[in-house]
Amino acid sequence: MKITILGATGRTGTPLVLQALERDHTVTAVVRDPARLTVDSHPRLGVAVAAALTADSLGPLVAGRDAVLSVLGPHDLGPTSICSDATTAAIAAMRSHGVHRLIVVSASGAYPGPGDPPLVRWVLKPLLGLVLRHPFADTRKMEDALRATDLDWTIVRPPRLTGKPCTGQYRTAVDRNVGGRARVSRADVADCMLNLLENPASARTVVSIG
Repeated sequence: MKITILGATGRTGTPLVLQALERDHTVTAVVRDPARLTVDSHPRLGVAVAAALTADSLGPLVAGRDAVLSVLGPHDLGPTSICSDATTAAIAAMRSHGVHRLIVVSASGAYPGPGDPPLVRWVLKPLLGLVLRHPFADTRKMEDALRATDLDWTIVRPPRLTGKPCTGQYRTAVDRNVGGRARVSRADVADCMLNLLENPASARTVVSIG
């Protein structure tokens, strides 16, 4: 497939780009600073510089692609709109160019609910929500924007992310949390996103991973 990756230089974006190339996808990596992309040149890798993620700037970068994958996230605990703004821009750009498949990374911590053990659901996640209230508010706004569209979106909700290698040994659950799984590697999240990309039945679902 031809895919565009937002957040390609991030800690989840790098393994996502590498794994996508290993699976024979053609990748457009959207970056602000090309020097931060620590991926060797590849005949199926294109690097596109976008200083700001707007519908206009993303339009040419999604045109003709099969899907857009976003692994953008905040860098601190302060007020942010990076996820919701980029997703809104991507939605507008995709609509303009007839692209329908969009997969984004969200956060399990922002959504206490079914699948969580009682302590996690009623105590730990609410406490985490106080600490991460600004990033979580942005995450929820992003998810709301997706649900209001007719795109074939998939939301991936991981717990705490680590820098460990890809194992493929993780669990997923649709429209509920993965209980008892407090962390997962960023590389495994990338693997999960690509599996979902290749599975049309995952469209318009929320997939938790752990």
